[in-house]
Amino acid sequence: MPFKKTARKILLKRIPILTWGKEYTGQKLVNDLIAGFTVGLTVMPQALAYATLGGLEPQYGLYSAFIGCYIYAIFGSIKDITIGPTALMALMTYQQVMERNVDYAVLLCFLSGIVQIIMAILRLGVLIDFISIPVTVGFTSATSVVIATSQLKSLLGLKIKSSDFLDTMTKVISNIHQTRVNDLILGVSCIASLMLLRKLKDVRVHKKDSKPSKQQDTLKYILWLISTSRNAIVVVLCSLIAFYYERNGLGSPFLLTGNVKSGVPEFKLPPFETQLNNRTVLLGEMVSDLGSSIALVPIIAVLGNVAIAKAFASGSTIDATQELFTLSLCNLFGSFFSSMPITGSFSRSAVNHASGVQTPLGGIVTGTMVLLALGFLTPYFAYIPKASLAAVIVSAVVFMIEYEVVRPMWRSSKKDLACTFATFVACLIVGVEYGILLGVGVNLTFLLHSSARPAVYVEKQKTPHGVEYMAITPENSLYFPAIDFIKSSVGKAGMTSKHLPVVVDCRFILGADFTAAKGISALINEFMMRKQPLYFINTRKEVLHVFNGVMREDFKHFDSKEQVEQTIEDLTSDHGEQDCLLSHDCGDLHRRNLELKEISHNENLLV
Repeated sequence: MPFKKTARKILLKRIPILTWGKEYTGQKLVNDLIAGFTVGLTVMPQALAYATLGGLEPQYGLYSAFIGCYIYAIFGSIKDITIGPTALMALMTYQQVMERNVDYAVLLCFLSGIVQIIMAILRLGVLIDFISIPVTVGFTSATSVVIATSQLKSLLGLKIKSSDFLDTMTKVISNIHQTRVNDLILGVSCIASLMLLRKLKDVRVHKKDSKPSKQQDTLKYILWLISTSRNAIVVVLCSLIAFYYERNGLGSPFLLTGNVKSGVPEFKLPPFETQLNNRTVLLGEMVSDLGSSIALVPIIAVLGNVAIAKAFASGSTIDATQELFTLSLCNLFGSFFSSMPITGSFSRSAVNHASGVQTPLGGIVTGTMVLLALGFLTPYFAYIPKASLAAVIVSAVVFMIEYEVVRPMWRSSKKDLACTFATFVACLIVGVEYGILLGVGVNLTFLLHSSARPAVYVEKQKTPHGVEYMAITPENSLYFPAIDFIKSSVGKAGMTSKHLPVVVDCRFILGADFTAAKGISALINEFMMRKQPLYFINTRKEVLHVFNGVMREDFKHFDSKEQVEQTIEDLTSDHGEQDCLLSHDCGDLHRRNLELKEISHNENLLV
């Protein structure tokens, strides 16, 4: 029986649909249908745009947009999250697909799922804690700039191929004279329209202090629906213009997306080998080509997904392991449908939340809409102007540039600002993958430096009876990077006041290791050689256990400041008595010598 209860508890925890499905109602279904449909209108143009950003044919964006919705509906724990292609995942995919083929993107999706499921089993979600907020800010801001820059060629109607930020800027500037005016006008108009439509949901239809009427509520909802569906509206209108020109034999004035393969993707194994440059590339070489992205892409995907989960959890606890497990399944199953790496989308999750979604079932509606689009709408996707898709991407990522954090970061911690700036610049110059690694490295360097060079406070104090001693307080744990510095600081303080006892306050020392214990042992020996007392107070049990493993009798520690001060006073008192006794003995000896000298002198006189 206990085993059955435990198994049932684990099953309910890992498959949340079994829990919320029991309480599902007709009203929740209506809300989920509306939310799923609204998100579907958002995801389709975004999916096409992100596939292009990832260096793939447009249909691969749709291939990546449905399976995650179905998987998350079953295993997901946050009702608002929608899984699918994102700008960040597309950019990181492009780094691997560039000058290769789509097989690398699908294999990366599969390997990301494998890495994520291993992380979930080993509960390694803690790894994302090593990516601090300053690194995340620098990374997301830089990727937003890179993504926006990569769309300049489509906005300007340029037929160029580029790799990274610097290459794109160089080629755009050198080919600026080939700008197609129609594409430029369309792109700028689309961006302006998207920005205006984005603000439409904030339009107030009633007075601030008055209660809205039923008609005003309806109008407010219509404005909100138009605002959230702005991507679909703009793309459809632009496509209608291009379709009109094409069907009337006038030729499209814009560069178009081109043919989009129709039909649901075939269910098949991910590519474990591929054909590249007229030769067969085996799995080992493909994995070698993907390099660090095999670890970085899944970690970045988890980071984004957990961040979104926290944003929409409404204060409830997030099961990071469950989110990691679910995301791994989304990528694993997605790779069998030719998906590129996917994760949670903040913009679509926000639309889902604002649409009043009640359960993750809304994702099934969104996924079904994508499948219907693949089956019936793909012939019409060919008429979508590239400039309109570029405008969709630019309008989405421009709000990811977190410039507003610079001022508070400058006021609070310039080290964090330096870390953000280093990450930002590195992502632009050497690429987003190596940029985030460098950012984490810089952050860890600052962290290790503070651990290796902790603050050590030294001050002269007095006992209640006025006996002086040196009080030293290290402000960090005692691990091997810091021990030499702390040992040197304590030793220097002792050398400057050889006649005073030294007391080390360990209240901030939360941990220690064997290297630290050996260093403290050597320090105690130094003090013993010059017969200078060295005491320790407020030592935690964990630290004491480590120290006792190396030294027992020589390590003199006390539980409180009062105890050590009493010991210092007693020691001073004992020394004083010894000095007095020594002074008394010397006086007797001196008097005896004088007496002997006087007797000798008298004897000489007699002789």
